[in-house]
Amino acid sequence: MLRVRCLRGGSRGAEAAHLIGAMLGRSVTGWVQRAFQSTSTAAAAQPRSVGPEEPVNEAVQEECPVCAYNEWDPLEEVIVGRAENARVPPFSVEVKANTYEKHWPFYEKFGGQSFPEDHLKKAVAEIEEMCNILRHEGVTVRRPVNIDWSKEYTTPDFSSPGMYSAMPRDILMVVGNEIIEAPMAWRARFFEYRAYRPLIKEYFKKGAKWTTAPKPTMADELYDQDYPIRTVEDRHKLAAQGKFVTTEHEPCFDAADFIRAGRDLFVQRSQVTNYMGIEWMRRHLAPEYKIHIISFKDPNPMHIDATFNIIGPGLVLSNPDRPCRQIEMFKKAGWTVVKPPVPLIPDDHPLWMSSKWLSMNVLMLDEKRVMVDANETTIHKMFENLGIETVKVSIRHANSLGGGFHCWTTDVRRRGTLQSYFH
Repeated sequence: MLRVRCLRGGSRGAEAAHLIGAMLGRSVTGWVQRAFQSTSTAAAAQPRSVGPEEPVNEAVQEECPVCAYNEWDPLEEVIVGRAENARVPPFSVEVKANTYEKHWPFYEKFGGQSFPEDHLKKAVAEIEEMCNILRHEGVTVRRPVNIDWSKEYTTPDFSSPGMYSAMPRDILMVVGNEIIEAPMAWRARFFEYRAYRPLIKEYFKKGAKWTTAPKPTMADELYDQDYPIRTVEDRHKLAAQGKFVTTEHEPCFDAADFIRAGRDLFVQRSQVTNYMGIEWMRRHLAPEYKIHIISFKDPNPMHIDATFNIIGPGLVLSNPDRPCRQIEMFKKAGWTVVKPPVPLIPDDHPLWMSSKWLSMNVLMLDEKRVMVDANETTIHKMFENLGIETVKVSIRHANSLGGGFHCWTTDVRRRGTLQSYFH
């Protein structure tokens, strides 16, 4: 199946779009024209009793600005998050369940406040350099708008300040020519989509499909308020039993719990993604795409891409500390499973919202180029042995905010076609 293309054209629709565009501004003319074209097409199906035949202009084809089917086709355009104004989320039950006990005093002290100023400045500088390197590699870089995340908001069910727009992978997923907005599961991230709306509206006006998953109320019923965690052993036991802080009260999911391989997407049930959320995605994407649920020996399941990161057709990085329970399924399908080396990040480096395994949270620029942490020399060698060139960037301070290169980005456009890689 070839890449989806957007159509423009139609004489009467063009005239109407021109008039409305003149009133509303040139920026909306394109999508107004397409809307009128659709309306005109429907009207054309009705029988006409009078009037001469009208000439029909030949439609002009234009590539959709949004199109990606997997994690490794040549990257053309990407959204990179922002560290500016990032706030520590309040220490609520869902945040507690996704962080380790050693960091709880940090959340108790700084919850609702800015991350430490010096650390945040370094993170901002690292991400700016990352953007510069992506541009140098020929990738168009887009950014969310700056928002004051300190403002507290209140819904009928809860109150919370915001958090950040650092991790677009968590909230946005591109499947084909469609952008899907995830509903999220943390209250501090309820309004995070606002930072990306100007970009999404732009893509929509240029022909992309735009879907917003059902927004959860995030009422108390969505969370197990007595979720019993203290030690890593507790976490392992609960995860093995399929017990998570999020309930099945309503659908919720973070987009980063899904990873794409053409017609097949893989997802985990985690602290932020429940079965109702997975089922919503399954029905939404069927029948063209198939959703596979996989699981791991993971004491703190949240986001799949530092546990199971697909980097090429039939090629996957699988975290040796969090083995996949269905790994034989991939081996039988002929996939190559690579275990990345132990991360080199020092024990004393603050990782308030993540683990050391962000070393495998890489961004493929294409099948033969990967953006990887400049400090992780052992994983450089691993990629070199796989015949993949490493583009080295340091984002250690940005890691502390909860993500690696894959987390800090959403790939908007990759040059490729829809294929099947899993049989």
